[in-house]
Amino acid sequence: ISSIGHFKQTTASATYTIVDFYADWCGPCKVISPVFEQLAAQESKPGRIVFCKVNVDNQRDVAGIYGISAMPTFLVLKGSKVTETIRGANPTALRSAVLSAAADAAKGPAKQSAAFSGSGQKLGGESSGRPLGGGSGPAMPAIPNVAEMLTAPGQFAQGRGVPAMIVRFLGLYFSTLFSFDPMKTAEESPF
Repeated sequence: ISSIGHFKQTTASATYTIVDFYADWCGPCKVISPVFEQLAAQESKPGRIVFCKVNVDNQRDVAGIYGISAMPTFLVLKGSKVTETIRGANPTALRSAVLSAAADAAKGPAKQSAAFSGSGQKLGGESSGRPLGGGSGPAMPAIPNVAEMLTAPGQFAQGRGVPAMIVRFLGLYFSTLFSFDPMKTAEESPF
């Protein structure tokens, strides 16, 4: 987890989220980490149950939301609500909590990923009205005129076209390249 926004996005992507709050210097965290990794590999199901790790030294805001004071601490979240807390390196309790959440998550419908929800957008804007292949089938989306996009200076001034896309890409690339927290910089970038 790289930010509080990333954490919220992760918890919203599935019915259950299993969170491992750890620290790099924590011996018990290192001992139980292979158990957590094994459970994550076996029980992860998109839209139903996801696993994530939060380094408490790097993400104090996320750890503060749940009042994490000991490491390792494992939380079982259903949506944003804590259903179970396991403090310390207790593989039996962790396995039991994960299997219980996985069984409950399998009962209901899976959440749709936010990345694929909604109607989406069509490339090229409006439809040309011309059927695909010249037949009477569905209309093919309009294909943008690349030469016009490259040569129309008015398009660039209005923030559209290939030149504007290149400027946005380079702006985002260089602003994240030279930052200490690239994810946060990208989220807050005007590009």
